[in-house]
Amino acid sequence: MAGRGDPPEGTPEGVPGGEDEYRSVVFDEAFVRAARLQEFSAQERMGEHAQAVRSRPAWEGRTASRQALLLVLLILLAFGTAVYLGVRNPYQPPVDQRADPLRTTVVPLAPQGPVTGGEPDRLFSHSPAAEYRSGAAGINLPLVARTPHFSESQVVTALSIAKDYLVASSLEPDVLTGVTARPVRLLVDPDQLEQFDRSVESPKDDGRHAVAGWLVRFDPHEVALAAPNARVQGTLHFAEINAEVLEVTTDHTFTYAVRPAASGTGPQARASLFTVHRELRFRFDRDDLRMHRAELVTSTVQAGPQACDADTTGSLRPLLAGERAERTRQAVTDPYATGRPTTSSLCGTLAPNAQPSL
Repeated sequence: MAGRGDPPEGTPEGVPGGEDEYRSVVFDEAFVRAARLQEFSAQERMGEHAQAVRSRPAWEGRTASRQALLLVLLILLAFGTAVYLGVRNPYQPPVDQRADPLRTTVVPLAPQGPVTGGEPDRLFSHSPAAEYRSGAAGINLPLVARTPHFSESQVVTALSIAKDYLVASSLEPDVLTGVTARPVRLLVDPDQLEQFDRSVESPKDDGRHAVAGWLVRFDPHEVALAAPNARVQGTLHFAEINAEVLEVTTDHTFTYAVRPAASGTGPQARASLFTVHRELRFRFDRDDLRMHRAELVTSTVQAGPQACDADTTGSLRPLLAGERAERTRQAVTDPYATGRPTTSSLCGTLAPNAQPSL
């Protein structure tokens, strides 16, 4: 049964109130968006507005299309710029960064008289090394600042690697006595490992393969360390070579107390001092800094007291307490003086004041 307010047969077709009555005036979404007039909301009509509708900006409906057009223009501009830069600056392959071979110079320094002997502490206290610090404490980093292309932390890393190399190659007891060269090898650029291995295994006096260019080593059958730590003093400097390379230069003097290798159970022989002045030049690219390794460019070594005719390609050969070298007419050289060697040959004369004054 129909309700009280409904016609008996329902709402007839075509009669006002049916769904088809307003079908012709239903507005789709595009029509609504394009409308220039917009009705205020119920809350807005409760305010002070006198008008029932407001005008909409004409461009509001076109915002999406304009944004799309702008995006297309930006893409075309970026593409055109990339093409232009590619023509003006064609791709250049990276420069070969392979490390060059190390160049070495080893200068023996012959004493003018017999080598002074005594107890290690007394020898040190009466020598130019009296004020030097012991071991790695004598290798101090300089004040650090960033360079145009390297941060302060990268400079510190380069200096720290150089110091680690000096410690491993000049102060590590197993390296000094010829037991191993591994602590030094771990710090060498891979491009130089073949040269390093040949220098250690088959040394030659050719300016490329002398062991002393890479590290300090004594023949354990002839020489023993008379004190656990060497006395050390020197400086480190850094500079930027280019946007990809840092250079570190080290200039250090190492003074060792040595004595003849022990033989039998007799009294221990007197000790003497042996001085090695090393000037090394390192280069570091960004891979070296990341991998904690170094490229050695040059190595200049002055070491004495030694005989001029001593074969130092495999190890340094100190003249020990009481020994003397044959007469030499080479220029006098002081290993405690900084800077490059002044001798023009491969042997010099040890300055008298380089010996302990007992």
